[in-house]
Amino acid sequence: MTPPPADSAVRTFFPLEHPIPSYASKSVQLFSTAKMALHSADTSKLIFAPAGHQATGQAEQFTKGTLVRSQLNPTSPIPQFHAWFSRAQENDSGVDHPESCTLSTASLPSGRISSRTVYLKELDNRGFVIYTNLGTSRKAADIATNPRAAMLFFWESLQRQVHVEGRVEKVSREESQTYYDTRARGSRIGAWASRQSQVLEPQGDDDDGRKQLEGWVKEVEKRFEGQEKIPVPEFWGGLRIIPDRIEFWQGRESRLHDRFVYEREGEEEEWTLKRLSP
Repeated sequence: MTPPPADSAVRTFFPLEHPIPSYASKSVQLFSTAKMALHSADTSKLIFAPAGHQATGQAEQFTKGTLVRSQLNPTSPIPQFHAWFSRAQENDSGVDHPESCTLSTASLPSGRISSRTVYLKELDNRGFVIYTNLGTSRKAADIATNPRAAMLFFWESLQRQVHVEGRVEKVSREESQTYYDTRARGSRIGAWASRQSQVLEPQGDDDDGRKQLEGWVKEVEKRFEGQEKIPVPEFWGGLRIIPDRIEFWQGRESRLHDRFVYEREGEEEEWTLKRLSP
């Protein structure tokens, strides 16, 4: 298989059971004695090695493909990502939402990590773009203190993963407006109405907070009634993950997977390509 050329990328819209050892860090010791006691009476496992063949009980084998260095572009990971993404988009791939990925961020100084599923909306040679509330969302708060993120794409039916790490920057307002205009009207209204990740207050005994959200939606609908063109909110827009590390993972038999990682020291530096042990 011939590696894709470097210029082939196109923009795409789219419980604790054991004592803590003496050497453990103070952060680990934050598990209190009370919390440990909560689980001490019953040590039965709720989940244990659930994956396996119904008949043999053996773990599933990965047999859908291989990945060798000669298949990869030596100078950039973007063409390879685009090739794998395009395959995941094909009707016979068995992948329902190829653009779905896990975005992980971490706040400083706590180091607390948060993850959520998002959709990749654009890809070009600069990086990977997602759209979100930039004012109140947890991811925005994390990025304000630590402007880095990781993305994980898992295409189960193809037995493939791609792990992206990099710096995060906001896209321009013009780019955000261009994408915003492609959204259904209800989604554009929702972007204005939602104070993402903020607590919703119940409006009565029979309400859990949903009514407050619906009230905000009605306010925005009234504001833009009869107006086809809705401006993108100042607090909403795109985030671009500019990668400095991208790993491609192809499942193989006996867990001897194929793993290749592209890395670069800076955004203007050349990429290096190495095979990793599974």
